[in-house]
Amino acid sequence: MDSRVDHGLVDVDPYDNGDGFPEFGNLQAPGAVAIAAAVRGKGGIPAEGLATRRQLRALGLSPGGHGTVARLICRGGTRWAWLYRLDLAVPKRTPTLAQEAALDRAMAARQTCPKCLTRYYACLPLRTQGHCDPCELGITPSPDTVMIPGPAVHQLAA
Repeated sequence: MDSRVDHGLVDVDPYDNGDGFPEFGNLQAPGAVAIAAAVRGKGGIPAEGLATRRQLRALGLSPGGHGTVARLICRGGTRWAWLYRLDLAVPKRTPTLAQEAALDRAMAARQTCPKCLTRYYACLPLRTQGHCDPCELGITPSPDTVMIPGPAVHQLAA
């Protein structure tokens, strides 16, 4: 008979990835069907269930500082997403006018050609090219790609 006492031994599972989170497949999480319908506008927001961050965003909610509670496994285990409790989610914060103006200035810096001072709807390759494609090719820009300045009333792009 062995008289040794093993106080410091721990049972280790070599196949455990250490997460400890429950995992759900597509539309298998609690309330997943109702949440998917609410995201598509086919029903109201359910009181309980688990939703991804994108689903929360589509419903006008954010996780509210609470941690994840499960994982959603997609595409045969090659993709996954964190799931958050819907009952702990809070409404998204709306940016102030000053924050929107700061975002517009930042986007204007990325969308304005320094050579012709034209603002485009898309960001320009300023790091690699230095200016817009029409300046590079020596042509006039297409009217559907250029922001035409209007009256000086709330012209925020963000």
